[in-house]
Amino acid sequence: MEASSRWSAWWRRDRQRTGADAGGADSPAARLDLLLAAVRVGFPVAPAAHPAGYRCSCDRVGCPAPAQHPVSFAWQSQATTDTEQLTRWLSRDPQTNFITATGRAHDVLDVPAEAGRLALARLTELGVEGPVAAVGEERYLFFTATRGTPEDEDEWWSSALDTHPDTVSEHPGLRWHCRGSYTLLPPAALPDGSEVRWLRGPEQPLPDPLRVLDVLTDACTEVGAVAEEQWLIG
Repeated sequence: MEASSRWSAWWRRDRQRTGADAGGADSPAARLDLLLAAVRVGFPVAPAAHPAGYRCSCDRVGCPAPAQHPVSFAWQSQATTDTEQLTRWLSRDPQTNFITATGRAHDVLDVPAEAGRLALARLTELGVEGPVAAVGEERYLFFTATRGTPEDEDEWWSSALDTHPDTVSEHPGLRWHCRGSYTLLPPAALPDGSEVRWLRGPEQPLPDPLRVLDVLTDACTEVGAVAEEQWLIG
């Protein structure tokens, strides 16, 4: 509680010092507002690594996902919608990125950016709402309602697109993040200077995943994001 109070007090001083916008979208106060907005609508979060120069803060030699992975192997049990816990994490490391655990409150359909731009325009024309984020210039993340975790496991159906953290390279085109997976939560910084940012915010209602999937599948086919050899993960 003490750490949380220190962060909250700093945040209030920052807003008072720089005005309501607190220095713009990249300011600590604006960043906190965006993270809290996602947590308050039910997105479970856990701390992730962040850039340390051109490297990952985890200091792992040859980190395969710099600034894009959780800090702890226990991220699934850590992930929470507790706003006080979020502020405690930020008070300890204001630079930390956050991941959001999928398959609980939401799923995420993750596609190459070219397909994502095409699909977003079509979904807008169709009146299909929902949060959408961009991961630098590489990927688009479409947040949808989740297939959930039914009490009867026989009712949960798997998909060939299902992605887990250790199988991302198996889905270089369209990925479906559901149970046991995660994505970075905007706003987040990447080592190459790019960022994960909202294109449509978390306040948007979560759409039916199958409706979004239909549009994304067509878009991926049109831009050639189906064949694995065309979408290798670097």
